[in-house]
Amino acid sequence: MTQTPPQGPNAPLNERVAELLLKAIAAGGLTAGGANAFWQLTKDDGSIPKAIASAVIGLGIAYGTTLLKPIDSGNRRRLEQAGQVIDQTIDRRTEQVTTRLSGFEDWYLQCQAWDCQSYRPEGVPQQEGIFTPMLEEVFVPLALDLSSTLPGFRAAVDSFNPKDLERVTNLNIWHFLRKAEQTRPFRQLVILAWGGYGKTTLLKHIAYLYGTKQHGRHDVKKRIPVLLVLRKYRDLLASENAPELPTLITQHHIPSLPKEGDDRPVPENWATTMLRRGDAVIMLDGFDEVAKDQRPAVAKWINAQMRCYGNSIFIVTSRPKAYRDQDAAHRLELSTPLWVRDFNANQRRDFVTRWYQCQERYAHGGRDTPDVKQLANEAAQDLLRQIEDRQELKDLAKNPLLLNMIVTFHRRYPGARLPQRRVELYRDICQLQLRDRPRARQLDTLLTQCEAQTILQMLALYMMQQRQERISQADLRQVLIHSLQQQEETIDPDDFLDQVVQISELLVQQEDEYEFAHLSFQEYLAAAEVARTQRETLLYDCFDDDWWKPTILLYAAQIKPARLLRKMIEQGATDLAYTCWQDKTKQLDPALEDELKGLKQTVAASRYQQLEQYLKNGQWQEADRETKHLMITAVGKEEGQYFESDDLLNFPCDELLAIDGLWVQYSQGKFGFSVQKEIYLSTEVGGIADGRYHEKAFERFGDRVAWREKDKWAFRIKYDTSAPKGHLPFSVGWGVYVSGHLPFWFGVGVLGGFSLLSHSDL
Repeated sequence: MTQTPPQGPNAPLNERVAELLLKAIAAGGLTAGGANAFWQLTKDDGSIPKAIASAVIGLGIAYGTTLLKPIDSGNRRRLEQAGQVIDQTIDRRTEQVTTRLSGFEDWYLQCQAWDCQSYRPEGVPQQEGIFTPMLEEVFVPLALDLSSTLPGFRAAVDSFNPKDLERVTNLNIWHFLRKAEQTRPFRQLVILAWGGYGKTTLLKHIAYLYGTKQHGRHDVKKRIPVLLVLRKYRDLLASENAPELPTLITQHHIPSLPKEGDDRPVPENWATTMLRRGDAVIMLDGFDEVAKDQRPAVAKWINAQMRCYGNSIFIVTSRPKAYRDQDAAHRLELSTPLWVRDFNANQRRDFVTRWYQCQERYAHGGRDTPDVKQLANEAAQDLLRQIEDRQELKDLAKNPLLLNMIVTFHRRYPGARLPQRRVELYRDICQLQLRDRPRARQLDTLLTQCEAQTILQMLALYMMQQRQERISQADLRQVLIHSLQQQEETIDPDDFLDQVVQISELLVQQEDEYEFAHLSFQEYLAAAEVARTQRETLLYDCFDDDWWKPTILLYAAQIKPARLLRKMIEQGATDLAYTCWQDKTKQLDPALEDELKGLKQTVAASRYQQLEQYLKNGQWQEADRETKHLMITAVGKEEGQYFESDDLLNFPCDELLAIDGLWVQYSQGKFGFSVQKEIYLSTEVGGIADGRYHEKAFERFGDRVAWREKDKWAFRIKYDTSAPKGHLPFSVGWGVYVSGHLPFWFGVGVLGGFSLLSHSDL
C-alpha cells in the first residue's frame, strides 16, 4: 500500500532537501543568489546536514533555472552525489511546480465549476417561462447531523470542542471540511438522506466553490474537487480490471467535463501526486444508485482508494438503506456518517425568496430594480404564507426536491390551489408535463394524442419489478412496443420516446440508457399503475423490502387502504402499516374514517406488542431501545436520525400516551415520560413546561433521576428496578454525549427533550 510521506520536520531527509531547494528556486533559481537563499533556508531549518546542503548547492548552481523544466536523463543526473533518492524527490517536486506554472490546474478547476454551475435539480422538469438559476444564486446550505448509531461516531465527535457541540445538530458541510484539516475521521464522510434531500446539489456546491476559488470564505484550504457520479462509472468500477482512482480521473472524468476549446493534456502523474499529498476532495455521488449486486465490488474499490490516498478527503452520498444494509465482509468503511436534516422554516424562506428573485430578474432582462424586487417578494411571501398555513404543505416542503416542485408549480399556476399531499403533487406535475405544457405551447405532439401517462406507468412498474433505475435503449423500446400494443395505440415507439424525453422531460437519456427524471417519479407512476390495474397483490410480498416502500406508500395514498393495512398487520409489517395509516388520516372521507377506527386500534396493539413484551419481562434496556424506535418512526424518520423540537411538540398524542402507559404500568409507576414530567415540574426541581431549556432546573432534574453524579452529567444508566424514580426511559431524545460538564442532547437537539417533558398530553 502506498503511503503519503510525512510533511514538515518529521519528513524524510530527501523530502526536506527537495522542499527547501524548490523554495530557493522560486526565489530566483540556483544562481549565486539562489544558492545563498538555499543556504539561509537550510540554516533556518536546522535539520539538514550541512555537508549535504553544500553538495546540493555545488551541483545545483551549474543547472541554474533548468530545474523548472522536466529533467533530462542525459543531464548527468542532477544531485547525483547527494543520492538517487533525493534526485527522484526533486523530479517529483519539480513536476508539481511546472504543473502549476502550466496553468493546467486552473483550467481543470474552471471545467469542474462549469459542470456544476447551474441549479437544475434532478426530478424537476424544465417548464416554459421558468428559468434555470445559477447554483450560487439559490443554494441553501443543508443542515447535517452527526449520526450516533453508526461506526466512527465517537471518534468524530471527540474532535469537537464544547462550543462546536452546542451546534453539532445544525452544522453544514464546511464545518466538517475545516475539521478534516486536523482530524482524519472527517476525511471520510458519508452523507445519508432519502431521495430529493439535495445530496447531489450539495456536492455540486462544494465542487463549484472550490472550482471558482471561493473556498476561502469558509476558511478551508485550497483543494482540487473531483465530482464522480457513481451510476456513470458503476459498471467500470465493478469490473475485474477496475482502474485506480488517478486513472479514472485522468482518462474518464476530465475528458467528460465541459470545456472551452480543445482538451489540455494532463501532466504525467498529476492526479497521483495530488491525491497522495492530500490536495483533493473526492466526491462519489449515489452509492445507492449502484446495482445491489455491484455494491460489494464498488465498496471494495472505494475502500482501496481511501486507504491508498488517505490524506485526501472522500465524501460519499447514499440513501440510508443502501448504506446500512451492506454485506459485513464487503461494506464501505467510512469514518463519519452524516444525516441531512429536514428543511426548516428559515431554509424554506431563503430558498423561495432567492428562487423568485432570480425568476423575476431573468424575466425582466437582468434588471434588479426595486419594482422587480417587489414582484419577487410578493410572490415569495404568498407562497410562504400558503406553506406555513397548512401542515401538509410544511411536511412536503421539508424535502428540497418537493419544495422546488411546489415553487415551480406556484409560478406556473399563480393563484391556483397548491397540492397538499405528495401524491397530489406528483400527479399535478405529471399532468403539467404531459398535457398542460404541450397544449399551452400549442404543440402537435403524441403526448396529447394518446394515454402517455399510462404508457409511462407501465414502464415504471416494469422497472420497479426488475429493480432497475436505468434501462437500456433496446430494453426500453421492447417495453414501449408491448405497452403501446396493450393500449391499442398505433404510434411509433421511437417517436413516442423522443417526445417524452424532449417535451415532457420525465424521462432522461444518459448515454445509451434512460431513467426517470428522479426515482420518485418512477415510484409514483408505478404506484399509479398498481392502482389503475387493481393489482395490489403484487405488493404483498414487498412489505419488508425497502426498494418498494415509497411505491407502497404512494399507492396507499391513492386508494381506500383497509385491505392493504390488514394484510400488513397479518405479515407483521406494523411500522409500514402505521406510516400508511398516518398518511391516510390527513385526507380520509368520513365513511372511510369510520371504517378505519377499529383498524387503528389493531395497528396500535400490533405496533406496541414488542415493547410490551420487553417491559413485561423486565428487559428495561431493550424496552428503552424499542421506545426510541417506535417514536422515531412515528414522526416518519429512520433509525439514526434525530427528533426536531417540532417533532416532539407535535408528537401523536395517542402514540405518546400508549407508550407512556406501558412504561408506567409495568414499572408500577416508577418509570415513564409522565413520571419524568411530574419530577421536572415538582417544587423541588422548579421546571417550567414551556418547551425551553432552563439549565438549573434541568440540572436539579438530572440529580433527582440520577443522570448526574457529583454535580456533573454522568449518565450511568441502570436498567433495573433499583434505579431511582424517573430514571427511565432514557434513550429516546436523550442519546447523550458528554464533554466535560456539558451535556449534549443528540436525540432532539438542545430543546427537544424539554419539548417532550412539556407535552400537554402527559
